[in-house]
Formats: sequence, structure tokens, C-alpha cells
Amino acid sequence: MTEDLPCRLIADADSTAVRSVICVRPGSLSADLARFSASQSQFILQSGFAAARGDLVLVPGHDGVEAALFGLGADQSHLAFGDLAMRLPEGVWRLLPGDYDLDRAVLGFCLGAYRFTQFRPAKRKPAILALDHLPKHPMSQAASIWMARDLINLPANLLGPSELADACQQLAQAHGAVFHRTSGDDLREAYPTVHAVGCGSDRAPVVASFTWSGSKAGADAPHISLCGKGVIFDTGGYDLKPPASMLRMKKDMGGAASMLALAGMLMQADLPIRLSVRLGCVENAISGHAMRPLDVVRTRRGLCVEIGNTDAEGRLVLCDLLAEASDEKPDLLICAATLTGAARVALGPDLPALFCNNQDVANALLEAGRTTTDPLWQLPLWDGYDAWLDSDVADLNNVAGKSHAGAIVAALFMQRFLAPGVPWVHLDTYAWNESTRPARPEGGDAPGMRALEAAITAMAAGSITFSGRN
Repeated sequence: MTEDLPCRLIADADSTAVRSVICVRPGSLSADLARFSASQSQFILQSGFAAARGDLVLVPGHDGVEAALFGLGADQSHLAFGDLAMRLPEGVWRLLPGDYDLDRAVLGFCLGAYRFTQFRPAKRKPAILALDHLPKHPMSQAASIWMARDLINLPANLLGPSELADACQQLAQAHGAVFHRTSGDDLREAYPTVHAVGCGSDRAPVVASFTWSGSKAGADAPHISLCGKGVIFDTGGYDLKPPASMLRMKKDMGGAASMLALAGMLMQADLPIRLSVRLGCVENAISGHAMRPLDVVRTRRGLCVEIGNTDAEGRLVLCDLLAEASDEKPDLLICAATLTGAARVALGPDLPALFCNNQDVANALLEAGRTTTDPLWQLPLWDGYDAWLDSDVADLNNVAGKSHAGAIVAALFMQRFLAPGVPWVHLDTYAWNESTRPARPEGGDAPGMRALEAAITAMAAGSITFSGRN
């Protein structure tokens, strides 16, 4: 679990039980071989070690393994260290100084060390990294992403709407934020579309929210607002998903988990910002109380929505949250959701689709994705498709009358509920790794959150400006 993460790194770097890891690039291989005896150097070369990314050789000594050589190739990112924790033998290891960034090394090491172990132990324990000091920023990032991974990996029988709200409350309380939980008749009144999605389940819908300000944030500090889709399981409702499409629907709260991860990073860094977080925590189930195709739902904004498809529920969960959040006129409004299969068809599982109504904002986020090796990919808010959401009986339909551009249409639907002039970012994310790769173990994940954190950090420092406030 998340609270175990600091135990992956220890401060006693002088312990006699610590073995060394030498991180090698191809150009420094000859110099690094000079650290060893002639026989050890021959062993290293004969094992095929060439310092390519991911190359690993364990160097024998008098009492077993004396050291390890780990190849970085030309990779300067955290991914170069992403499988080190699970490839080194168990025990305590120290990274010797070299041609790499320590923060990126620690981040990659920690992200790669994650395994979901609540119901069975991992096949092996990760290696432990010995450091003279704990670098706070990568540790905070890794801990926040571990938290999101844990939430996404939990099965829906153990993570209902109330439990997801509890997780939000725990994070808020850990940072002294002001938490609020809306449910029952209050939720029906304040968030009617959240209620409509969740009323088919025996587990009642909840909107979990909190507000926080950094210790150096004044009344005019940038206001960042986050909204997350927290559908803990999505059957599709009466427009029932086929069994194969339901297999991973426990991850349909990945947008909410991602927003919690981002909020955790921002609060741990104590940025001089004002932060608002809202999560729509619901289950899309089938019962005599569930919404039906062709029902009409009145939204918080006052617009009436015809339900063209009960499986297009994520945009309904978010539209009320976005209406409330945008009415506060934040300097930046971000929402995240596992929203459409269309985004996955277009971009695959690794790239969250970025939609944005302000190109300066989009450019800043795309650049942050490149510099953090946490990429995003922009898709257009193409207003030529907006009329596809027209309805004959209501202000709009929750789906288009055409089968094309599903991710764009979903974003256009949510854009209808924004107050004018608010810079808005929508991430359509998969929130899942199909297989284990460096720093990205199979299962739940929160891609794009480090990019968002980097951009918001620059905004808080005045390095970039997102809105027209200046």
C-alpha cells in the first residue's frame, strides 16, 4: 500500500550490507570497467554487457555478488530505471554517482517497485535502494501514483462509491483540507445527473469534495479546480456492455483516482495555489430504479439531457461537477475520466487524449508531458460535430446520432456545461497498463498526472500563465 513506499528507500547508505549499482552509458563503459579486476572485466564483457538500456550484469566477488552494472543507453528519463527494483537481487543496493539525474532514478525505481499485494504477496520483494537522503519530490510523485494504482486495482465489491469518497476524505485530512460529502436528497438536488447515473445501484452515489490552500497562498493565488469521474463499476446500464467489455470496468473510477494523485502531488509540494477537488462517486448498475434509454434528465446547469445511451454515463457524472466548478471561475479547470473507447482506438492505452479550450494551456501541458516523459496527445474540440448532440425532445442528447469521433463528441458534450471564459482541460485516459514495462507494472495507473503537476508548478511560480488574469 501507499504508506509502505518510503520503506523502499533507506537512509543508511554506509551499511556494510549495501552492494553497489554502477549505472553505465556506452561511452563510459571502458572507464567503469577499470573499477574491477581484469578477470571481473572479462566476465562483464563476456556476459554481453554493452551498457544498452536495461542491460544488467551481476559482478561476482569473493563472497558472492560484489556489485551490479546497469545499462542506461542514451535514455535520460526515469524509465531507464523502471525495472531495476525487480531485476536486482533482493537486498539493499546503493546507486553510485554517475551520468544520470538522481530524482529521475528514484522516481523510476519506485514506480517500477510497485505491485498490488492486498490479496496475495508479490512473487518477490523489490530491491531496496540506499540513499544518503530521501529526495522529496520524486517520493511524493511515486507515493501519489501508488495511491491511484491501489484504488484502481481494488475490485468493485471492496471499493464502492462511499469507499472512494472515504479515500478522498483521507487524503484531504492528511493535508488539512476542508472536506465535504454530498449524498441523499442533497445530492439529488445539487447534482441531478450524478444521481441519475447512480440511482440504479443499491450503493448510493456520493460527491466527495475538498478545498485546500498552500501555506503561502494568498486570496489572489491561482485557483486550480479538479473534477474526476469515479464510476466504481460500469455495467453500461440498460445498454448493457458485453461480458468482455466489463472485465476491466473496476477501473472506470480511474479519472477520480488520477485527480486524487494530482491533488496529492500539489498539496505535498505545498504550492502557493488554491485547490478545489470534486469527485463523482457512483456505480452504473441495472435495477428498476436505473435510468433508461430516452429518459430526460435535468442538469445542474438547467439544460435537459435526453439519454441516448446509458453506457455514456461518465459525461453525465462530470457535467454537473464542471458546471459547479466553472461557476467559481478558476484559473484552470481540469477533469479526467476513463471516458471513451474511441480515445483508445485513436491513441492506444499509453496516451491520454487531451482536449482543451485554450491553446496556450494545451501547449504548456504538451511541453510538460515531453519534459517529464509523461506524454499527452491533443485531439480537437471540433465544433463542426457539436450539432450531432442535438435532440428532438431535450436541449441535447448524451450521445451523437453518428458513430464517428466518439471522444471528441464526449468532450463537446461536457464543454456545453462550462461557464464562459474558464480555461478547461479534459483528459480521456485509459488508466491501465496492459502489461508490465519499465516503471509501469500491469494494472491501474495515472498517466499524465506528473505532466499536469509540472505545468501547474510552473504556473504557481509565474513561469507560465494559463488565463487572462494578467
